[in-house]
Amino acid sequence: MQLTITVTERSPGVFTFRPVGSIDTTTSSLLEEKVDSILKGRAKTMAFDMEGVNYISSAGIRVILKAQKSLKQRDGQFLMSNLQPQVKKVFEIINALPMMKVYSNMQELDRYLDAMQRKMTGEDDE
Repeated sequence: MQLTITVTERSPGVFTFRPVGSIDTTTSSLLEEKVDSILKGRAKTMAFDMEGVNYISSAGIRVILKAQKSLKQRDGQFLMSNLQPQVKKVFEIINALPMMKVYSNMQELDRYLDAMQRKMTGEDDE
């Protein structure tokens, strides 16, 4: 199955990735290219909406964990939402979920990102 990826910059340094399809040996290089190009810039937060991902292989996991590690090194954040049960199970098997912030849906993730941005701009102090 093919993979399409939509990347949106929600605010400066905050990016949402929406992959759709399978992240496997054949398609993981496309995701890696997108992630790497964003990491070369000023990315501080990457949020992956995984609702459209129906399969992930070890190659896809490697790209995800690499992004998470790179962001952690720059005091950034890696977030995921909408994990399909079969994809969530893969992350559970390799025990990666405790290291990640995972949200059940995009609304929950949006509330977190909005609160984080208000805190950064001092709007929370009002």
